[in-house]
Amino acid sequence: MEPADGGRHETPEERLDRKFDDQLQELRVMQTGAQLTAGFLLTLPFQETFEDLDAFQRGWYLGLVLLAALTTALVLTPVAVHRRLSGRHVKERIVDVTHRLMAGALCCLALLVSGITLLIFDVVLGRSAGMVAGVAAAVVLTGLLAVLPQVLAAPPGDSSDPYR
Repeated sequence: MEPADGGRHETPEERLDRKFDDQLQELRVMQTGAQLTAGFLLTLPFQETFEDLDAFQRGWYLGLVLLAALTTALVLTPVAVHRRLSGRHVKERIVDVTHRLMAGALCCLALLVSGITLLIFDVVLGRSAGMVAGVAAAVVLTGLLAVLPQVLAAPPGDSSDPYR
């Protein structure tokens, strides 16, 4: 039987454990995405055609490598924090910090995917196509990663509910 408020029957400690377990699952997904994008970027300088990149493309590429490194650090930090603080009865702080780090990692991943899209289209079709594709990717990712969750969080029957 569910509680009257529709929630779960769990202690505050059980709730924190569940939330952290959920975060770890989400981090696994983000880690895979970060690894794939970083791996893609790290192979580029070893291609013969890398020498053909212009100054903008090389600079953009190096910016993407730094962004991939930051993304990787953001995804790994919650694990390091948990390892260091496990058993110290600070799980609420760990869950809060992990939430913030994951938000940063999602933002970085969205920027990284948009930036890679820009670079690829720039190299293949030209600068204008690269800019259009990069901005389009950023708009789609913003919609999926920021706007959609906000819409889903709105209470049913809310006047902002488009399906009412």
